[in-house]
This record gives sequence, C-alpha cells and structure tokens, in this order.
Amino acid sequence: MSEQKTELTMYQIADQFIALANQLSQQENDIGKVGTAMRFAAARYNAFEAAIKSTDLAAEKDNALEWFSNEFKAMLNENLDDHIVNPPIPVQKPTDEAVKIFKSE
Repeated sequence: MSEQKTELTMYQIADQFIALANQLSQQENDIGKVGTAMRFAAARYNAFEAAIKSTDLAAEKDNALEWFSNEFKAMLNENLDDHIVNPPIPVQKPTDEAVKIFKSE
C-alpha cells in the first residue's frame, strides 16, 4: 500500500513560520526585530516568486509590486481586525521605539 502525501494548507505553512517567529522573539527578546526580519524575508521571497513567474520582470515590476502590496494589505487588514476583536496578551513589553508610531499622542 502506498502512502498518500498530505499537502499542507497555506494556513498550516503560515503557522510554522509564526511558530519560528515566536521562538526567535523569545530568544531575541525583541518582537520588532523579528517582525522586521519577517517582512524582509517575505519581500525577498516574494521578489523571487515574481522573478520565477515572470517572463519580463522589468516590464512587469510595477504590476507585481501592486499585486503583492494589495495582497499584503488585505491580509494585514484581516489580521488587525482579528486582533481588535481578540486582543493578544502581550508576553513582553515592546523594546522597539518604532512601536510608538502606532500610538496617538
């Protein structure tokens, strides 16, 4: 009998990245640093994805940038709404001064 391969969903893969990010956040004690690294990693991987999928990346760059930006904005919006309804319990105080940009003064 052959084994049937179970394909991971996008959410299961994302959960694996989040688990690693949580581990690194505890290790580094800096959620801002890990968040910045994740955004850079996503940008780097998405640029690679665009390059692989494109026949002329120079000509398609603006469209790719708009598409990936819109995708990220929609996903971020959905997750921000979720955290508004279900606020997380902070495990550490933010050490990154950039967090202040989100607060009204």
